[in-house]
Amino acid sequence: MFRSRKAAALISVVALVASACGSSTASPTPGGGGATPAPTPAATPAGTPAPCAVGVSWNNYQEERWAKWDEPAIKAALTKAGATYLSNDAKSSADTQLSNVDALINQGAKVVIILAQDGTAIKPAVAKALSNGIPVIAYDRLIEDPGAFYITFDNVLVGKMQAEAVLKAKPAGNFVIIKGNKADANADFLRAGMVQAGVPDVGKTDPAGKIVIVGETYTDNWDPANAQNEMAQFLTKQNNKVDAVISENDGMAGGVIAALKSQGMAGTVPVSGQDGDLAALNRIALGTQTVDVWKDARMLGDAAGQAAVQLCAGTGLDKITTDKYGASSPFKSPGGNSLNSILLKPQAITKDNLQVVLDAKWIDKATLCKDVTAGAVAGC
Repeated sequence: MFRSRKAAALISVVALVASACGSSTASPTPGGGGATPAPTPAATPAGTPAPCAVGVSWNNYQEERWAKWDEPAIKAALTKAGATYLSNDAKSSADTQLSNVDALINQGAKVVIILAQDGTAIKPAVAKALSNGIPVIAYDRLIEDPGAFYITFDNVLVGKMQAEAVLKAKPAGNFVIIKGNKADANADFLRAGMVQAGVPDVGKTDPAGKIVIVGETYTDNWDPANAQNEMAQFLTKQNNKVDAVISENDGMAGGVIAALKSQGMAGTVPVSGQDGDLAALNRIALGTQTVDVWKDARMLGDAAGQAAVQLCAGTGLDKITTDKYGASSPFKSPGGNSLNSILLKPQAITKDNLQVVLDAKWIDKATLCKDVTAGAVAGC
């Protein structure tokens, strides 16, 4: 009787182990929206927790920086901690992103990192995740939910740096402001930073009369083509009497500069950007873009990966800490919410300090200096 029970128990254990070892995970390919089978994980020793699965919902994986910088940094941080990575791509659709977050939860994500297409539209998905005990990281873009952990660069400071550089090049005149997507809180954070630098607020005038805002608009999806059309319209309206442009990111700056080029004005009108896009850094060297506020996305991805692993282990939002980027601190949102957050510091890149991005291996010399006259700027 004793030997029979012992044998039965042994058979049950073997069956359980075989079942566990036969399982697998799937990691959707962001650019394609499908699923790529991941290797079958090794059996987990008895008494140890299963690896943490972290899901990432990208708003638009086609934008250069996400695949090139952010995603590899997130993956590296997760791999280092023994966690697994899942992802999908909303392709600029707020509705798709709602279902994408559901899909990540259904795949077994224990933490969800969301780069929100629309910070308001995504809130039901965030609430659902939190109600199921799944922590949410609002990545790079604010989600107005105090239950989310917010990781980004200091975007008010980014806007201030953009305006400071443009004002240094052109302290007075007719200014155009090309803002990002209206549904993205970052567009307004950046605009608030411009005010700190001395640019009149929306609907306000400069008491000194030095800066006149002759055009200001939000840009759907931060789309470069939309920005080019907007800039072309402002140039037509002003009969080309535009002295400076504060563009909120590099992609849109490219569109703005294309519109200026069509009028023979590229390189004579200061233009700002942000993100460290390789084409934008080349434009800095060429002299068609004035400043690129560099947010080293490798830092942001690393910080988010570290935070996700800690949240997966049950660490409280106010107890998150990173080995390079500081610890959780309160952030008061425009909506009056208090979120636990980590804000990273950006760096303004101009023609005078291009060596910084070269030294950081963010860009190689050939790419930075393409079509640039040798010796025209430091680094080239």
